[in-house]
Amino acid sequence: MKKFFLLLFLFSGYWASAQTTDDYTRYELLDPATNSFKILYEVSATTPGATWFHNTLRKGSEHKVDRVIDMASGKPLVWSIVNGEEARKNGLASADKDTEYLQIKLQHAVAKNSEYRLLIDKTYADLKSYFTEGDKIVFDRSLGIKRNSVVLPKGYELTACNYPAQIMLESDGRLKISLSIVALMRSRFT
Repeated sequence: MKKFFLLLFLFSGYWASAQTTDDYTRYELLDPATNSFKILYEVSATTPGATWFHNTLRKGSEHKVDRVIDMASGKPLVWSIVNGEEARKNGLASADKDTEYLQIKLQHAVAKNSEYRLLIDKTYADLKSYFTEGDKIVFDRSLGIKRNSVVLPKGYELTACNYPAQIMLESDGRLKISLSIVALMRSRFT
């Protein structure tokens, strides 16, 4: 078995034009030679009246948006990649002018005391976040939400863990490490 090393920098906060809640991110590590990983991000927009949702695209990574889905209807949503100025025009007051954002048009405004559930499916190639060291792979990434999982490529195992996590075997033989972050801290997996 090959070894897996995971270093997470955890922080609180998120970036979206509509207030979010109940976030979950699944990171699927792809072939280590590609330095790429798939991100499946489930999020609920809860700001009443919001018609746009913005997701920050990490600086320094190559990003490809595969799809954005309205979870209630299962229908694809219209999206574009915009700069900070455009994101500000559509409700993201905190948008950084030097950052790119995934801008998503919601099918309807978020109703009062309600939520709008989305699935964002994107792939990043990021040598600083995902790389190899000898026979180990390293996933070194800041996480800003509380519920996450990391799925290892087939043939890799987790050899030690200093943060509470659940380890599960996926139906295709890959290992999934599930984390529920409740405090600001730095975690290391080897």
